[in-house]
Amino acid sequence: MQITFWGTRGSLPSPLNGQSVRRKLVNALVKGAGKNLDTPEKAEAFCEKELSFAEGGTYGGNTSCVQVDTGGPDYLICDLGSGAREFALSALGKHGPAQPQTYHILMSHVHWDHIMGFPFFVPAFIPGNKIRIYSCHAKFEQAIRWQSHEPCFPVEFSALGASIEFITLEPGKQYEIAGATVTGMLQLHGNDSYGYRIEKGDKTVVYTTDAEYKTGNRATMEASAAFFHDADLVIFDAMYSFAESISVKEDWGHSSNILGVELSQMAKAKKLVLFHHEPVNDDERIDVILAETIRFEEITRSGDPLKICTAYDGLTIDV
Repeated sequence: MQITFWGTRGSLPSPLNGQSVRRKLVNALVKGAGKNLDTPEKAEAFCEKELSFAEGGTYGGNTSCVQVDTGGPDYLICDLGSGAREFALSALGKHGPAQPQTYHILMSHVHWDHIMGFPFFVPAFIPGNKIRIYSCHAKFEQAIRWQSHEPCFPVEFSALGASIEFITLEPGKQYEIAGATVTGMLQLHGNDSYGYRIEKGDKTVVYTTDAEYKTGNRATMEASAAFFHDADLVIFDAMYSFAESISVKEDWGHSSNILGVELSQMAKAKKLVLFHHEPVNDDERIDVILAETIRFEEITRSGDPLKICTAYDGLTIDV
């Protein structure tokens, strides 16, 4: 499978402002002083080799949307945050509006940051396209329909041209979707949220966002680790620091980078992706969190190393 991240922020979109862009430019110009960067090729090489990711790029500002390419003709994506618009434009750029496609969408839950991309999901407007929206959540159809209703949006849901179907899943039960086997799991989050285990052949991806884990509840921790077991890739809600998650932001429905490592180690997962970034964290802060997470994994490692990276808009990972 190939995983593409189109939106990686939590709570609300958080694009770079002009001041942040200028700060990156000033820093790059100072670091490049005297290096004779007089061609685009030299400048590109300098950015690649001598600037950190935060200095030379950005983690992005779109909210949750992750594409899972299972190798078949149909699309499979997780959540419809603002990143869904970027995904849709990419798909249309590849196929054009005259070639109907089938889109399978797994919804973790219906908080606004995870559904706000649907009114701008262009394939939904085009006759011939098939859109299948799946969730274990009891109110996912109601939420998606209602946000496309006056006075909140000028185009009513009933005006959409695509064939749109809502399919309710049962947690713990396996379903065949877009060439993969999908299993849902209830997660601790306000108004409920669901994670998904996606399996294709001998490869497994776990998508778990908007979930809080109580370290004092061993049974719950072990159940979650069992859901993650032997995963090749765990996409994990690491919105808070561990200190925040057990103090001022306890019961806010999110987790931390530290718990992502601990659960992945318990599950013997191979790779952890930090996801659903806190909107107030700038690129530099996210870089620091990644470094701290890698160091924590090193000092707590008892078996095979756990690979760790941070999701950003545009990141692609082969599994």
